Amino acid sequence: MQTQNIKYFKRYRMELDLRRWPAPVTVLPQDYRLVAWDAWLLQDHAEVKYYSFREEVDATVFPCLGDFESCRELMDEIQAKNGFLPEATWLAQYMGASPHKTEYCGTIQAIRTQRGRGGIQNVGVTPHHRGRGLGTALMTATLKNFQQMGLKRARLEVTAENSGAVLLYRQLGFRTIRTLYKAVELACCQ
Repeated sequence: MQTQNIKYFKRYRMELDLRRWPAPVTVLPQDYRLVAWDAWLLQDHAEVKYYSFREEVDATVFPCLGDFESCRELMDEIQAKNGFLPEATWLAQYMGASPHKTEYCGTIQAIRTQRGRGGIQNVGVTPHHRGRGLGTALMTATLKNFQQMGLKRARLEVTAENSGAVLLYRQLGFRTIRTLYKAVELACCQ
């Protein structure tokens, strides 16, 4: 017999005041670069999103992140939003594998929300490329774009168990403005 258990995941809504934010100087590691949004990169964003989240807690909280086709659909939805900000949406690319082989390894998408706010969507770095400052570089590039567009605040949500992401956002100056709980049905056997 299969029953459903509900688990509540703590999530933080975090915000950064861009008017007072001194953009840090970030340097990408050798053999990495940031690639600006282009519609032909949608599939690559979806692929990086999938490989970044499929084995993480966020794929449990948001099952679409653990399925490649659902990540593709999510990217379609994000880029179709009225507030989508292509100028603040990036891919990280690794060029060191060989002269003729590169791989995308980080993604971030941005949208404009109400009242001069920028919303950050799905920051992800694939497991093999973590710990190299790519998350910081992606976030910084997006936040600088927000400032250039005259946005006053940046907002995001993060699962509390994702301690690496929470630490990164706090180091960049984000503050928790609200704690939320997301109910997730988990299948289990009895």
